[in-house]
Amino acid sequence: MKRDQRLYDLVQIMRDGKLRTAAELARALGVSTRTIWRDMAMMAATGLPVEGERGLGYVLRQPLVLPPTVLTQDELAALVAGLRAQANGPDKARARAAQSLLNKIATLLPQAGIQPG
Repeated sequence: MKRDQRLYDLVQIMRDGKLRTAAELARALGVSTRTIWRDMAMMAATGLPVEGERGLGYVLRQPLVLPPTVLTQDELAALVAGLRAQANGPDKARARAAQSLLNKIATLLPQAGIQPG
C-alpha cells in the first residue's frame, strides 16, 4: 500500500473520534506499529488535528471533513475508464463532453498521470 493511500485510510478510520492504539491501526492497515508512529508524527507535523503518543493511542481532536473530491486510486481509475468509454461511444455530444471532462481531470490531477485525449 502506498503511503498516500495509507494516510488517507488512517484518517478515514480515525474520523469516528475514538482513541485508537498504534497496534490496532497497524493491524487494520497491515503495517508495523513503527510505521503508524511515523505516520502519526508526520500527520501531526502537517497540521492534522492528531493527538496522542506511543503507548497510549491516537485520536483526532476535532472532526475532520475531507472534501468529496479526494479520490482513491481505484475511484480515479473507474472514473477515467468510464470517461474513456464514453469518449469513444457513438453519441458525439456525449463523447465530446466526456473528452472535455477527461482533459479537465488530467489538468486538475497532474500527479495521477492521466493522458488526456
